Amino acid sequence: MVLPAPLPVLVPVSGGGVFPVRRIYCVGRNYAEHAREMGHDDREPPFFFDKPADAILTGGAAMPYPTQTYDLHHEIELVVAIGRDGADIGEGEALDHVFGYAAGLDMTRRDLQAEAKKAGRPWTFAKGFDHSAPLGDIAPAAQIGHPSAGTITLTVNGVLRQTGDLADQIWSPAEAIAFLSRHVRLKAGDLIMTGTPAGVAAVQRGDRLEGVIAGVGTVSTTIS
Repeated sequence: MVLPAPLPVLVPVSGGGVFPVRRIYCVGRNYAEHAREMGHDDREPPFFFDKPADAILTGGAAMPYPTQTYDLHHEIELVVAIGRDGADIGEGEALDHVFGYAAGLDMTRRDLQAEAKKAGRPWTFAKGFDHSAPLGDIAPAAQIGHPSAGTITLTVNGVLRQTGDLADQIWSPAEAIAFLSRHVRLKAGDLIMTGTPAGVAAVQRGDRLEGVIAGVGTVSTTIS
């Protein structure tokens, strides 16, 4: 070995243990109101982008304000943790591959995303930067079931910014898993961030972000 192996990325699990993260897949524009606020139709075929596993922040750790942006936005999301490998998974079997769920934040350099969209370029710099995925503890599906409805909210400094319901997702977790697994083989340790409701907006240094998904858990960070 010519270099030290990178440390594994581990997310705490409610009730004990840790979940080792392999990849992070993200569903774009998965709530109708958010799709409309971003200028798109309600139900398009799902599309995905990636974040690196080491973008994850846990335990309410502070998130450094990233470089090269003046327009950092919050996006509260339900996160699906895959616990069993599979490819070409049927929608009816998709939830059998889920270990659990968490609340997460897909932090976005919106100005860089707008530039990438205009030029038809990938969103890597807009979405996949360091510390861009604050994540709460993973709640095992064996304990909470598979939430298909429930409020999802985000406050900034105690003021409500985003609110929605998991039932408003255009593509359910089962549909997203089935679709994604036709293109890549999902493996235990993968995470799927399932999109955000309307209300995305900018944050500044010193802002405190607190997200809650009913029946699932919480996520929090302070922009430093």
